[in-house]
Amino acid sequence: MTQAREFSRRSERIEELVTRIESSGDPAMRAVASELLQAVVELHGVALARVLDAMIELPGGRETLDRLGSDDLVSGVLSLHDMHPQPLEARVMAALEEARPYLQSHGGDVELTHMAEGSVHLRMRGTCGHCSSSAQTLKNTVEEAIYRVAPEVVAIVTEEAPAVPEAQLVTLQVNQTGRTHGPSAYDPR
Repeated sequence: MTQAREFSRRSERIEELVTRIESSGDPAMRAVASELLQAVVELHGVALARVLDAMIELPGGRETLDRLGSDDLVSGVLSLHDMHPQPLEARVMAALEEARPYLQSHGGDVELTHMAEGSVHLRMRGTCGHCSSSAQTLKNTVEEAIYRVAPEVVAIVTEEAPAVPEAQLVTLQVNQTGRTHGPSAYDPR
């Protein structure tokens, strides 16, 4: 099983269990289960912070941490605890670069406009003219790439780039003097 699928499978299982807890009929038990989950996450976060602090102090520790940050499973856990070694914007940009060849092969592209409060704002350009749901396919590709490297992103907001009118071709003619002129230019002939 690939690392990305393993992380996804485990995350889905956790979400399923949280949903079961939240839909429990006993409010007191829901509160206890939620508090237990929060306490375990906090305990793991404190322990993980100590591990990372010790690792950075070792020779080659920073490089090792960077390498671990590129592992999908480790990256997700580090992001959950706000300890990822790479800044969020750098990871989002890397995800866009990874998705870009696919987008461009279908006549599209994407640009990061800004990030605020956990939201990533993008401008999508172009679509694949022969695909019925191409805009949504391109958007899904970008979203999957971002959420894979930055699971802490709370929302991805996309806007379509304004359409750029196609350039109009103007025929230039060369007169006897060797000057070029267009259809509305003065012709002294």
